[in-house]
Amino acid sequence: MSQTIASTAPRTDWLTPIELLLLGAIWGGSFLFMRVAAQPFGPFALVEVRIVLGALILLPFLWRARAQVDAKRIAQFAIVGALNSAIPFSLFAWGAERAPAGIGAIANSLTVLFAALVGLLVYGERIGLRRALAMLVGFIGVVVLMSGKIAGSDVFSAALAGTAASACYGFAANFTKRWFADVPPLAAVAGTLGCGALLLAPFALATWPAQSPSQAAWGSAIALGVLCTGIAYAVFFRLIQRVGAARATTCTYLVPLFGVFWGWTLLAETPTATMLIAGAMILGSVIVSQREGQRR
Repeated sequence: MSQTIASTAPRTDWLTPIELLLLGAIWGGSFLFMRVAAQPFGPFALVEVRIVLGALILLPFLWRARAQVDAKRIAQFAIVGALNSAIPFSLFAWGAERAPAGIGAIANSLTVLFAALVGLLVYGERIGLRRALAMLVGFIGVVVLMSGKIAGSDVFSAALAGTAASACYGFAANFTKRWFADVPPLAAVAGTLGCGALLLAPFALATWPAQSPSQAAWGSAIALGVLCTGIAYAVFFRLIQRVGAARATTCTYLVPLFGVFWGWTLLAETPTATMLIAGAMILGSVIVSQREGQRR
């Protein structure tokens, strides 16, 4: 037995950093794909394609857990689906029409801080002084990000939309933790995505583009749904099962870095000094906040 453990441990240790890096690259790339496809599709239509494809990829997991789905569970899926996919994905896509991909990727980092803030204000979860100071620095970073100027871009609106999207994620994270503890994670994701798609469908149909988007836009939309949503969630929760949530969530530190990197290298969106300063403040505060939360 000890021989088996010893022989498999090196392979696992080698695989985990690769998967963490891959997830950071994929989720960072989602902001690149939104930047390419948001204008041709419009936010609602693009997000509808993304959510439907992601839900279809994960549907088998929901089918296996169908005995746990009743009217109350469907209502919970709908609430979290709105807060975890339909609304924030639309906000990020709306922002991607107006500013470089890196803006949304940096704002997305605030999710951890908003999750802690919602836990404090809604559920009375205690936070230490160090974590509170980290949160303050992170939110100051948002102000810095919003103050940036890029020719031809509306940075303020995009950063504000990304911040609002992260606040939605913060509520969704708290609801998910309390409502879906007894549901297999991928089944819960599939349920929330399915309900999110149904909620968004009327808006997507009403704003569906009259002219068919380009192949590049369709390719980006499909990549958002299949790769960045369906497959990425499957890899992420498989990683949680193997190495634990604390280590698996470190991939989120890489998302803003890859978001800025992909925009810079593939779309020639050079990061500004304001973006770099704000990103360092927000990412640093997230790292401190998350470590403090894990210790508590």
